[in-house]
Amino acid sequence: PHECLESRFMLQQRTLKSLTRAVGVGLHSGQRVELTLRPAAPDTGIVFRRVDLPQPVDIKVAPESVCDTRMASTLSAGGDPGAPKVNTVEHLMSAFYGLGVDNALVEIDGPEMPILDGSALPYVQAIDAVGTATCGAAKRWIKVLRSVRIEVGRAFAELRPIDRGFRLDVEIDFDSPAIGRQRFESDIDAAVFRRDIARARTFGFTKDVEMMRANGDSLDGAKVIVSGYGNVAIYAMQ
Repeated sequence: PHECLESRFMLQQRTLKSLTRAVGVGLHSGQRVELTLRPAAPDTGIVFRRVDLPQPVDIKVAPESVCDTRMASTLSAGGDPGAPKVNTVEHLMSAFYGLGVDNALVEIDGPEMPILDGSALPYVQAIDAVGTATCGAAKRWIKVLRSVRIEVGRAFAELRPIDRGFRLDVEIDFDSPAIGRQRFESDIDAAVFRRDIARARTFGFTKDVEMMRANGDSLDGAKVIVSGYGNVAIYAMQ
């Protein structure tokens, strides 16, 4: 129905070949949640649909839909903090981008994406299990024309123009021997994403866990592993 056919023209929009499902627990809410990833028509983009509500609500992925970025990425309709939300979307969105998926409908029966193993890898595996297909419409790109930089304390993010493609240069520097200073730099395509990025897991510190619990986060679905080096806590699903 979406006229999505295999093609050698990789600059066409892509969607899933068929639906795929995942079940897990939300890291912050502790709620069991089931989601279904469905193919979508060209120019749909990524849309989250809260099917647990009396009247299902669609939340389209767009900059204006972001309503919170503290400890997770949260979207709501129009970015309204009082509207229905979907929380912790970053791992699935990373998988969609890394595998070149432009259009998909994500049906979810709760307020938060499941954390699964704490990385994007389970979502990559779910998408790879059904495959992707082109949609008969050209991809659309945002081209960075000049450098844009945002700073918060010692941290910063900067976008710079590049002739073609997408190159990532990221670095972290923590005062902890278990993490320390790490840097990754590479041109990004699906192969690099699967090999070097998809399995990267969420980590934090014991003070983060204590703060999250003080704020009412459940963490019931997470296993918190505390290292003897700098009290590092790593989240992984049981």
